Amino acid sequence: MQWIILVIAGLFEVGFTFCLGKAKETTGNTSYLWITGFFLTLSVSMYLLYRATQVLPIGTAYAVWTGIGAVGTVLVGIVFFKEPADFWRLFFITTLIASIIGLKVFSH
Repeated sequence: MQWIILVIAGLFEVGFTFCLGKAKETTGNTSYLWITGFFLTLSVSMYLLYRATQVLPIGTAYAVWTGIGAVGTVLVGIVFFKEPADFWRLFFITTLIASIIGLKVFSH
């Protein structure tokens, strides 16, 4: 169950970086709405990370959480913010995913 909570926390991390990117692209009230979404998703992500670390080792949980956030944020950047998707960027994202899976498999 804690692994599921941790994955959801990582997805909320992707959510807060998406909101941050949208806030950067907008102005006025729309920007404030995205900033509000940023703080809400940030808070949920941190709370769920806290919950997961009540059972999982902090080092493993934090690494997996940041890894999910990093991979998700790069993918969001490519899909929604037209960031480059060159070979090396995708190669290193793949190695990061493999590392996250390795941490999950070898964590007790």
